[in-house]
Amino acid sequence: MSNSDQSAILTAASRAPIPAAAYLLTGCIAVIGSNSLVLGPIAPAVAASFAASVPAVMTAAAAFGLGTSASALFLARYIDRIGARRMLQGALLLLALALVGSALAPTVAALVAAQLVAGIAAGVAMPAIYASSAAIAPPGRESGTIGVVLTGWTLSMVAGVSLSAVLADLIHWRAVFAAVALLAATAVAGLSVSSLRDTRKSGPAPSPLGALAVPGILPLLIACGAFMTAFYGVYGYLGDHLHEGLGEPVSANGLAAIAYGLGFGAAALL
Repeated sequence: MSNSDQSAILTAASRAPIPAAAYLLTGCIAVIGSNSLVLGPIAPAVAASFAASVPAVMTAAAAFGLGTSASALFLARYIDRIGARRMLQGALLLLALALVGSALAPTVAALVAAQLVAGIAAGVAMPAIYASSAAIAPPGRESGTIGVVLTGWTLSMVAGVSLSAVLADLIHWRAVFAAVALLAATAVAGLSVSSLRDTRKSGPAPSPLGALAVPGILPLLIACGAFMTAFYGVYGYLGDHLHEGLGEPVSANGLAAIAYGLGFGAAALL
């Protein structure tokens, strides 16, 4: 094959359209991101409803993170055997149920338990989404396809979290979790009629800690851990500072989410 033929193939691949299923996966990320980021802005309203402190309410966010990390480590390993689409549908269905439980939670403890279950669902759903993104990408468009899917985080910050703060102010914080539960159920329905296919592999599931043997993985884990600690350590209590410290309404907390989301989205373009 000549160099000109190879160039023609690469050019054609770079012009291949992003599959429609990628935008469905973008929506799935937006749903998960909305739940993972929404508690910080509405925490003052939740705390007032339960006559509890904001740190006590934010324990639910910690439970979500714990559930996410544990399931990503010990359950996501079965995605290749069961199939990414099937695992994603099941995880989003569990997420929808956990969000209903969050909306109906009678106590802070019940909210924490519901968010723990939501985290378990998210820890399976996100690896399934990323695996599906790479699988459906046209040759030469892998980075572009995954980039489109990652914009779901921007959607969750700019639209999901911001509108949720307004919804909590106008109606009730429970309406926020109910709305995200409805979106999760819609995503499950969308997956059931989509063209997304499962690719399964035979053989035993890999060891949960097997990835630690990949060269260079430890510095990446440290960098990711440092970034996420810095982000959630500030973001989780920013809403309380704006509301209690600066006297802003809960809906104003959404402006901080919009600012971060726009910055994240702008960087994603690169």
